[in-house]
Amino acid sequence: MNTHKTYTEAELRYLRMLAHQYPTVRSAGTEIINLQAILNLPKGCEHFISDVHGEHEAFLHILNSCSGVVRERLDVLFANSVPRAELDQLATLIYYPEEKLEELKPQIDDMDEWYRITLHRLIELARLVSARYSRSKVRKALPADYAYILEELLHTHSDEIDKRDYFENIIRTIIDIGQAPDFIAALCSLIKRMAVDHLHLVGDIFDRGPRADIIMDSLMNYHSVDIQWGNHDILWMGAASGSRTLVATVLSNSIHYNNLEVVETGYGISLRPLSVFANETYADCDTSRFAVKLTGDDARHYSEKDKLLSARMHKAITVILFKLEGQKIMRHPEYGMADRLFLDKIDYANKCVTIDGVKYTLEDTDFPTVDPADPYKLTAEEDAVIRELTRSFQRSEKLQRHVRFLYSKGSLYKIYNGNLLFHGCIPMKEDGELLSFTLSGEALSGKAFLDYADKAARQAYYLKKDTDERKVGLDLLWFLWAGRNSPIFGRDRMTTFERRLIADEHAWTEKKNAYYTLYEDPAICGSILREFGLEGPHCHIINGHVPVKAKKGESPIKGGGKLIVIDGGFCKAYQPTSGIAGYTLIYNSHSFRIVAHQPFAGRERAIRDNFDISSTTNVFELLEHRQKNDETDIGHELHIRIEDLRRLLDAYRDGVVKEDHQRAARMLDADE
Repeated sequence: MNTHKTYTEAELRYLRMLAHQYPTVRSAGTEIINLQAILNLPKGCEHFISDVHGEHEAFLHILNSCSGVVRERLDVLFANSVPRAELDQLATLIYYPEEKLEELKPQIDDMDEWYRITLHRLIELARLVSARYSRSKVRKALPADYAYILEELLHTHSDEIDKRDYFENIIRTIIDIGQAPDFIAALCSLIKRMAVDHLHLVGDIFDRGPRADIIMDSLMNYHSVDIQWGNHDILWMGAASGSRTLVATVLSNSIHYNNLEVVETGYGISLRPLSVFANETYADCDTSRFAVKLTGDDARHYSEKDKLLSARMHKAITVILFKLEGQKIMRHPEYGMADRLFLDKIDYANKCVTIDGVKYTLEDTDFPTVDPADPYKLTAEEDAVIRELTRSFQRSEKLQRHVRFLYSKGSLYKIYNGNLLFHGCIPMKEDGELLSFTLSGEALSGKAFLDYADKAARQAYYLKKDTDERKVGLDLLWFLWAGRNSPIFGRDRMTTFERRLIADEHAWTEKKNAYYTLYEDPAICGSILREFGLEGPHCHIINGHVPVKAKKGESPIKGGGKLIVIDGGFCKAYQPTSGIAGYTLIYNSHSFRIVAHQPFAGRERAIRDNFDISSTTNVFELLEHRQKNDETDIGHELHIRIEDLRRLLDAYRDGVVKEDHQRAARMLDADE
């Protein structure tokens, strides 16, 4: 005997809304069958990248090659049948289809035959990389212009006798009507889309490299991505949110490293207010300690006049920065950073300053805008300059679009398929206890502190201007960037003042948080994972931020395999320290493997010479069995969806929700 189930009003409202999507017993039942089938497909490939630091060419190459996954699949299919040089060319074609085609056309005698062979190979590769997905998911990923033809080719094999002519006729027609180049580009896009199911970018998109904005554009066009904010991302988020201190920091860093292309060209922010002010105010000042770092062609192309202007601008914005940072530190005694106030401690007569009880000689005390009686007060001119620059950051439509994306896809940490992702560290004491931060009158540590900081970071951008909550959020963004033992900075101090004004490098020391020693201990890693509700043989901490000194034998795998450091090492300035160009991580249905990369020779050489990044893969953890979607976070969501649909079936059968066959017919017509 069938007994009727009980339904709350809230449940009935939800089921009636669900019925709009599945208006009949048949449609709901069909979806249950589909979802159950998806649960039994292999888990998709996850790709982890960190610390790209504006190096857009190297990043895009790693993204296009999927850290070697594309090349690996090519080898599976063709290593024994296609010459190595042709495989190199085919890989480059997949990475850069339009550019490689243009480069190849003058070199090939029979272009139609080349198209035919290449299309066959690309279709075979596309078939291989899409095999782990449902037809529905593959269909949604197909480029709209060629979706029908691509679907036919993917599911029609040229060696099937009954379909051979059909298959070959499609290929021949594509070539005859001049659509081969576009079709090849569509196939290459599909292959890259199917090779990696989801991308994790574990922080530091911005700074040092030339064009972080190009990286952001590519991420916004990527099919599935999440971002864990790095300290350099927080810096730009704060600047875009209206923090004058972080605007000054962005500009001080960008001028110092001669990296203004992203500011001026990428985001269209004019530095004229700063250049005019600096030329007038610092015309007769010593700026030798603020000389811009120039390398290679930059050093040859910069005139002495350019160098002098850059140094003046650098000094002007850095003095403004010191003042604004001092104001923040005094406004927030709970930050515990009073020892980082220096402008009021300068001994101008003896040209020195005392830091932590040690007296250091200052190389520069020529600060025309600093009033020793009130050193942290901006002059009227400084205030006008920094306000105008801040308005420019807030008015940059492209920057605002990118920062909104960072907020929508990003967070301070993420838990995904049993792994804990964050950029920097979980602040700890030397004894292994979590370090506590007292903010808003409450002591917070570990997960609770990161949750608080994540919320405050969003308030800094989304709340109304001039509200107390927004001001607190803006100040906390600065603390996350440079605050003592901040989870994305991870040091006890940022020694910008010392580096600019003191020659003695002993004053430049930035002590790392205890986390960076303790994370070698598997027990410590286990305790951090438990803090975030994770426990099990295949749970890991994945972070970046600190380059791994591979040339000194350091391993990126810490804590007995429980923690993996994937600082990408993309930034050329860090590569002498690490000895390589860093690491990326691949997690597929079979294993975890870390990929070590050598420096990238450049996009032009990659296209011209089929030059790939030299990489070494290390499978450091094998799974006991091939992992299915059923065992992932997506699987958990699908189980919930299935239970909801089963409940809808019960509601249909009990008569509390009515089937709508007319709606089902309309939906079918719309799909067709």
